[in-house]
Amino acid sequence: QGQLVESGGGLVQPGESLRLSCATSGIQFSVYAFNWYRQGPGKERELVASITSGGRTNYADSVKGRFTISRDNAENTVFLEMISLKPEDTAVYYCNARLLQNNYWGQGTQVTVSS
Repeated sequence: QGQLVESGGGLVQPGESLRLSCATSGIQFSVYAFNWYRQGPGKERELVASITSGGRTNYADSVKGRFTISRDNAENTVFLEMISLKPEDTAVYYCNARLLQNNYWGQGTQVTVSS
């Protein structure tokens, strides 16, 4: 059974940066696609960034140019580098691993952007 554990969230001021990590176990990491979702207060969960098993990436328009998703197949870890953070980026960020019918989620990590 796959397990995903997010870390790296916290409280930052607008304009600052954070790097989220998603450590995985129990899955064949290299063949999975990964996604980062977020859910802000009173909002629906939204897809922020995706990376395929081959390393192709895709981003929501709201984070293009500011967020970068990457994967380390040797460390079985996915990252989300976030720069120029805005208050509207405040949310719980979730890591998701997907392969055909297999779909795993982490518990989430809180990111708060506030002055």
